[in-house]
Amino acid sequence: MKKIALLFAATLALSACSGNETEKTAGSTSSKTTKENDVLTVYVNDFDEMIEPLFEEATDYDVEIVVGNGAEIQSRIESEKSNPNWDVVWMDGQASFSRWDDEGMFKQNLDLENKANLNDFGKELLPKTDAYYPTGAHAAGVIVYNTNEITAEEAPKTWEDLTDERFKDSVGMADPAVAAPAYPFVAWFFEEQGMDAGKEYFTKLFENGTKVYPKNPNVVEALLSGEIKVAALQESNAYKMVQDGEPVEIIWPEEGAPASVRYAAISSETDNEEAARAFINFLLEYETQKEMINGGTEGYFTSSVKDVESPDDRDKEAPLLIADPAKAAENEAEIKTWFSDQSVQ
Repeated sequence: MKKIALLFAATLALSACSGNETEKTAGSTSSKTTKENDVLTVYVNDFDEMIEPLFEEATDYDVEIVVGNGAEIQSRIESEKSNPNWDVVWMDGQASFSRWDDEGMFKQNLDLENKANLNDFGKELLPKTDAYYPTGAHAAGVIVYNTNEITAEEAPKTWEDLTDERFKDSVGMADPAVAAPAYPFVAWFFEEQGMDAGKEYFTKLFENGTKVYPKNPNVVEALLSGEIKVAALQESNAYKMVQDGEPVEIIWPEEGAPASVRYAAISSETDNEEAARAFINFLLEYETQKEMINGGTEGYFTSSVKDVESPDDRDKEAPLLIADPAKAAENEAEIKTWFSDQSVQ
């Protein structure tokens, strides 16, 4: 098989990306307090600038927000298994939540008051353990093309189109072994097609010259520079380019876009369960969700709460394809290792 060099960074925990692929450093906080029993510590990778003042204004609880990109937060939680410093984690990554739940890291059977606020979509995403609650989901990958390079008629319309010879050396995507949102993207293909067929699909992409970059912002740079003409790109990055007036168009394939689910869960070791429950209930309020939707490019997602509409300029159909959290967790190591093995020195 012809191999393609995967252009990913060597250290996942230091170079991976957040839900909306902005640069964030794990360990930074937006609260003036340090962790005490009466301060709720929340690990997040999105909405960090807005959620603290909103929550504190709506409740009597103090909160300390610890922000990092997705892989940094995951790494921090893993390193703190014997002594967790967090009360709530709220971030993308259904596979991680399933694995952590299986390992007993979450309080289960929460039966939160605002569970009643979940729409049908949200109810489908709720695990049987009632341990981690969905606050929404967004496309981990949509098709985006540079209009200076190809026309609308030439542009790919389906995921299979990306393997066509006419897009040879023209396609880019983020590395699922590095970029947190990229793993839910590829996990869906492996679940839908099976492991062998999934490898076959991505092998066709590699043999067609598809380039794999560390993070979605790197994909954006390559697309705008003309290094690639088409990208499988996280939707928040895609819509930001549109907002910035860049020469791109977004295509939602008819078969749908693989999605990343944003979940919130409570540490099984928390001493602050009352405030932790209040925080997740707050996330599931209609008013909170509307504030999140209006919060910039992070607001491009499908809400799990009743009556909450996506941004006006987002595809109203927005068909999302969500990999099963348990299956994604089960196959995570194999899939990420396989992608890494495609690289050449």
